[in-house]
Amino acid sequence: MLAKKSVLGLYTDENTAADALDSLRTAGYTSSEFEILTGTPYPEGTFGEDEPKTTLYRWPLMGAACGFIIGLVLTSGTQLAYPLVTGGKPVLAIPAMSIIIYEGTMLGAIIFTVIGIIIESRLPRLFMGAYDERITEGYIGVTVTTSEERVGSAEDVLRASGAEDIKRGWEHN
Repeated sequence: MLAKKSVLGLYTDENTAADALDSLRTAGYTSSEFEILTGTPYPEGTFGEDEPKTTLYRWPLMGAACGFIIGLVLTSGTQLAYPLVTGGKPVLAIPAMSIIIYEGTMLGAIIFTVIGIIIESRLPRLFMGAYDERITEGYIGVTVTTSEERVGSAEDVLRASGAEDIKRGWEHN
C-alpha cells in the first residue's frame, strides 16, 4: 500500500475555498481525496462538496433486532431452564416476556445508534491529516490527502486558487 500525505490550504473567504474545490476536481482529484475544515458550521453544499452518504439509519434497526433476539432468548431460556408451573398455566408467560423483550429492543436500538454515530462521524480519527489552529479562528481549511507523487501538484493547485498559507501533514498508510 502506498504511503499518503496530506496538504492543507488555508482560506479566509468561502468563495475562494469553493473555487479551490472546483480547481481540485479539474486537476483530477476525487471528492474522497479532499475535505473542508471549518470552525463555523456551514450548510451542506456551501462549498460545492458532494452530499455525504450516510448509513446511520441501519444501526438502530440492527440494534433493535439484536435486542429483540437477546430479550427473547433470555426470557424464554430462563423460563425453560427453571420451569415454574403455576395452576396449569403455560411455562412461557408471554405478557411478562413482552416487557423484557420490548426493553431489550429499545436498549439495543439506543446502544447501536450511539455506536453508529461514533463510526459514521469517523471517530476516533486515527489520522486527521494536516491541521492548523487558525481554523478555529475563522479560517477555512481545504485538506487534500493523496499519494506522495501528487502532493506537489495539490500544493500548486491550492496556491493557485488563492490559499493564504499551505501546510503539509503527516505520512500515513
